[in-house]
Amino acid sequence: MDKLLHISGSPHVHSDESVKKIMWSVVLSLMPALLVSIYYFGLPVIILTLVSVGCCVGLEYLIQRFMLHQKPSIDDGSAVVTGLLLAFNVPSNLPIWIMVVGAIVAIGIAKMPFGGLGHNPFNPALVARVTLLIAFPVQMTSWPVPTPIWGFHFADAVTGPTTLGLIKEGGDLTQLPTYANMLLGQMGGFGEVSAIALLIGAGFLLWKRIITWHIPVSFMATVFVVAGIFHLVNPAVYVNPFIHLLAGGLILGACFMATDMVTSPTSPWGMIVFGCGCGLLTIIIRLFGAYPEGVSFSILLMNAVVPLINKGFKPKQFANR
Repeated sequence: MDKLLHISGSPHVHSDESVKKIMWSVVLSLMPALLVSIYYFGLPVIILTLVSVGCCVGLEYLIQRFMLHQKPSIDDGSAVVTGLLLAFNVPSNLPIWIMVVGAIVAIGIAKMPFGGLGHNPFNPALVARVTLLIAFPVQMTSWPVPTPIWGFHFADAVTGPTTLGLIKEGGDLTQLPTYANMLLGQMGGFGEVSAIALLIGAGFLLWKRIITWHIPVSFMATVFVVAGIFHLVNPAVYVNPFIHLLAGGLILGACFMATDMVTSPTSPWGMIVFGCGCGLLTIIIRLFGAYPEGVSFSILLMNAVVPLINKGFKPKQFANR
């Protein structure tokens, strides 16, 4: 009887993967987009990113150490990921104090009160981004015009509308950036400007099997199909669906935020439903909503129904026909 084996609860999968390895892999995957942003927007990008990451990591340490009386787990990289994603979602000329407010919302409101990593129902970076957009709409919608590497300045930066902002305002569509510019990042924004850089990072995550294709593909395909239908019906009013794919934060949201393991479904079909829901809500907000961008709102709304999706798309039990 002393030699009986004691089997622990599932899962029983042996792997060298860990939360720490996964999170630092995500950080690495975001580096191409960060480097492109630094090239186009200069030193302010570096400063805002350091402030965002530093505040997120520091606040998480303080809460765990002095309020929850837990061993700090800031070395797992999750707070760094939150800080990077939050920085990617704001203009590069955002006042530093507003960036600090965003970090407080992300960690102090959206993450740690629920129990920290693995327990938060909503993506912390997106909660902070939407909070800042509602609280500081002027500062959050003033996007600097890209000035490649030599434009390292702080004041009097020239601002202009983003691609989606120009479309929403009914401006001169001949001023829209070319597909080449949107692929490379020559347009207003921050971490989401370069489609190629983001796709390189997403490809790395797919190769490492940290994410799967289900959410990114279903998300972007839904946006493309619905936008394409509207474009075919009235091309004078609704722009080419390729613009919707390359503009705004669609690729960033679909590949790096909607795929968050904590706040997304667990089954393949659940992921597809989640991605399609995100895509549909995104294009509805873009075409008919008050805001030019709908990625953040759509992901947060779908985060809220993840428990329902998980119940509706449970994986088949082992050996059960």
